[in-house]
Amino acid sequence: MSGHSHWSTVKRDKASADAKRSQIFSKLSRAITVAARMGGGDPDSNANLRLAVDKAKEANMPKDNIERAINKGLGVASDGQSYEEVIYEGYGPSGAAFIVKAVTDNKNRTVAEIRSMFSRLGGSLGGAGSTSYIFGQDPENPSFTVEVGDPETAGKLERLHEELDAHDDVQEVYSNFSVVVN
Repeated sequence: MSGHSHWSTVKRDKASADAKRSQIFSKLSRAITVAARMGGGDPDSNANLRLAVDKAKEANMPKDNIERAINKGLGVASDGQSYEEVIYEGYGPSGAAFIVKAVTDNKNRTVAEIRSMFSRLGGSLGGAGSTSYIFGQDPENPSFTVEVGDPETAGKLERLHEELDAHDDVQEVYSNFSVVVN
């Protein structure tokens, strides 16, 4: 009778979906908290907060969670945690540049975890300003790209990008590599 239990199948699927939603909600909540702390709790006068709330609504985040995150940023419902926005810069294999924007309550833990990801996949974490000149004002449009034709190196770069993006504290990951298929 193995495989005939409808509830077992539903339970596995639900657990997987709930874990993904939880991770997304955590990232969005941190972004809302930081935006509210930086520019106030009114989405009409705080563009960053409005953008973060719109993203949360797109992800079907409950209104209570959004309000709780705004209040946390304003210091109304403080649970003792303070989040800060940090930017890390580094290089992957073949000299591909990365900018990692994160929101964290512990900068030392986050930098150690990100440095570990870079090291494990053949890259290195750089100092402030080491890659920002490549991205300029618009991180989505770097001034030049690194073309990677080696499948092994391309795989490492893609895994690095995916692992950084999957980290709980990381909000955005920008890179300047493109994979060339021969």
